[in-house]
Amino acid sequence: MEQLDGFDLKILAELQRDGHLTNNELSERIALSPSQCSRRRSRLEAEGFITGYQAQIDRQKLGLDLMVVISVTLATHNRDNAKRFGKLVSGLPEVLEAYALTGEMDYHLRVVTPDLAGLSRFVNDVLLPHDSVQHVKTSIVLETLKSFEGLPIPERARG
Repeated sequence: MEQLDGFDLKILAELQRDGHLTNNELSERIALSPSQCSRRRSRLEAEGFITGYQAQIDRQKLGLDLMVVISVTLATHNRDNAKRFGKLVSGLPEVLEAYALTGEMDYHLRVVTPDLAGLSRFVNDVLLPHDSVQHVKTSIVLETLKSFEGLPIPERARG
């Protein structure tokens, strides 16, 4: 954070809202020249503050109507088993996010499927037969109260 000033934070906030902004549009929004915006944007990308740009796609328009949070407990707790499970999850396009946890469950997965039959196939044919998995608990999302809209970026740099 120390190397970021107020303009850098404004650039991050604006690009997080709209990654399509041109340097001219960005410069108008934050009151900085287009060339300065371009240099700063390039630096923020090079330093890893900006890790990429992607479109937000409506999952339901693609027929992925069911969102599920799946809690997984591993069969054994050792490094090799965790690696096997991590390899499995990283290759599954249905898994949108996966988190290793402390506490009762070992992992939480956010998964999308077309319907209950798709969820059943995913759990019974993919997760449960895997050597690393002992227990799976599914929770169907009934309503999304808030979706990820970006990180909370401070108004100004601390100093």
